[in-house]
Amino acid sequence: MGIKNSYKFAPLTRGGVILMLIIPIKDGENIDRALKRYKRKFDKTGTVRQLRSRTAFTKPSVKRRVQIQKAAYIQGLRDSVEN
Repeated sequence: MGIKNSYKFAPLTRGGVILMLIIPIKDGENIDRALKRYKRKFDKTGTVRQLRSRTAFTKPSVKRRVQIQKAAYIQGLRDSVEN
């Protein structure tokens, strides 16, 4: 029996819709490389970040403050690149 062409890993939910991460596996590809691609794809979905942010309540004023600080930081980076 050969390995199937794709593995299906943990389901994700977004807005009540179940999303599946599908990682296509090429013939003869190492399983470690496929797991690495799965982890990278899973990180990009932001599921863990969302779970951690929901564990504690954050006041709207604190959210705004963090957003403004982040914008100022990014603007500073862009200004330093221009100079």
